[in-house]
Amino acid sequence: MPGLLRGVARTAVVAGTATAVSNRVSRRQAARWAEQDGPRYANPRADLAAQQQQQAAPAPASAPAADPIAQLKELGELHKSGVLTDEEFAAQKARILGS
Repeated sequence: MPGLLRGVARTAVVAGTATAVSNRVSRRQAARWAEQDGPRYANPRADLAAQQQQQAAPAPASAPAADPIAQLKELGELHKSGVLTDEEFAAQKARILGS
C-alpha cells in the first residue's frame, strides 16, 4: 500500500507541475502577441463584439434594378423620334437584353 500511495503522489506532483508550466507558457505567449498586434489579442471578447456588430449592420440598399421592358419602350420612343440612330438603337437594345 505505501508503494501505491507514493506512485499516486508522484503522478499528482508531475501533473500539477506540467499544468503550471503550460499555463505560464500560454500567458507569456499571449503577452507577446498583445505586444506585437496591439489590442487585437489583448481583449478577444471586444474583437468578437465588434465583428458581431459589423455583421448585424444592414447592408446599404442598392439602386433598384431597372425594368428592361420600360427601358426598351423608352429606347423605342427615342429611336422613333430620331434621337438615336439605327446603330445606337441596336447597341443599346443589345446592352439591355444582355444584362
